[in-house]
Amino acid sequence: MATDYGQSYGFLDEGTRRRRLPMGLRAPFEGRAWREFGYVLLSLPISIVLFTYAVTMVAVGAGLLVTFLGIPVLAAGLAGCRGFGAMERARARGLLGLEVADPEPLRMRGNGFLAWMGAVLKSGTSWRTLLYSVIHLPWSVFSFVVAVNFWAYGWALLTYPLWFWLFPVYGGQDGLQLYGDETHHIYLDNPFEIGVTALVGLLFTLATPWIVRALTMVDRVMVHGLLGPSRLATRVVELESDRGVVVDTAAADLRRIERDLHDGAQARLVALAMDLGLAKEKLTEDPEAAARMVDEAHGEVKTALQELRDLARGIHPAVLTDRGLDAALSAVASRCTVSVQVEVDLVERPAPAIEGIAYFTVSELLQNISKHSRATWAAVDVWRVENRLMLQVVDNGVGGADTAAGSGLAGLTERLDAVDGILVVDSPVGGPTRITAELPWRGERALG
Repeated sequence: MATDYGQSYGFLDEGTRRRRLPMGLRAPFEGRAWREFGYVLLSLPISIVLFTYAVTMVAVGAGLLVTFLGIPVLAAGLAGCRGFGAMERARARGLLGLEVADPEPLRMRGNGFLAWMGAVLKSGTSWRTLLYSVIHLPWSVFSFVVAVNFWAYGWALLTYPLWFWLFPVYGGQDGLQLYGDETHHIYLDNPFEIGVTALVGLLFTLATPWIVRALTMVDRVMVHGLLGPSRLATRVVELESDRGVVVDTAAADLRRIERDLHDGAQARLVALAMDLGLAKEKLTEDPEAAARMVDEAHGEVKTALQELRDLARGIHPAVLTDRGLDAALSAVASRCTVSVQVEVDLVERPAPAIEGIAYFTVSELLQNISKHSRATWAAVDVWRVENRLMLQVVDNGVGGADTAAGSGLAGLTERLDAVDGILVVDSPVGGPTRITAELPWRGERALG
């Protein structure tokens, strides 16, 4: 009630008024604009220090390369540049809001000063930070001059109506001189000219934050490209992570298979062996009871065989190997508790590994539909787009599926990530749910 009362009478807080201002008008007063301007101001003195240090150390090191002293001097210079690079990443994080991961650490082969020196000299990060230290100076000079002039002229012209009286009182002239020679002088001294000057200053003031932001975009690119991890190192980290996911997934699958064998078919076969042993003992004493026990054992054998078939189907079904995704997914859809329409549009079969992951993904999604969705129908589409295998599963259930909820979708996401795949979940509360998976395409042979 208090909020409605205040708003109805125009008593809005500062944050509400600021939000109602257009972005172009509030930009000069936002903290982001001043932080970016501060970044540009600091860049000039910092880049002078970086440039001086880098050039001096490289020059001294190169000059001493004829002796052994040149190598450690050059290594020390590169190590110092790496330290300055860490400082620049922190400055960009604090003032520009740019999150740049730390580059790959030094890979030392052994211990001691010589190993450290070799690692510094071989590291691509060291040379990229050296390059940043050299090329950042001319850019910082340019951005400093542009930013300071735009800010200074903008605010000076905008506030000209407040201080133009200083010229006749202290300068001996009527106002700000726009043009002058030996015979003619043009001063901005009448109300119209003063108003136009303030309007030009307003335009400068409103445009300056965007100009400074454009300048800092170049700084963002330089910091990200030269001071962050290289694309190769990032890819190596991703592959190491994916390898760990693959290993963990394989171990979990092995534990699941072992558990299913131990708790299912193995236990049933043990009980079957005991029943057959009892039937053998009763064969001479009570043939009718032994026949009943053998008949029951026959049923247990059928059940154990069915469990083994189901277990093998969960690993890699024979129909997938023999007939491909269309037949395998149709078999999975026939076991789903809802009506499922399957459409596979592939001219050739993908590689067995990709085909197996696609089968497993659709199987898990259909299983989730059976257990959780409360849907009445579902559809599975499989097609190829250039070098990607696309899977899409749609149902008309209650929705609300989320990969962040710790469900089986999170495991599917990790499994797909391990092969450079993607899982996209669109499941608003109330439905419908549309889950799309992308897998890299690696072909094997033509269908038919």
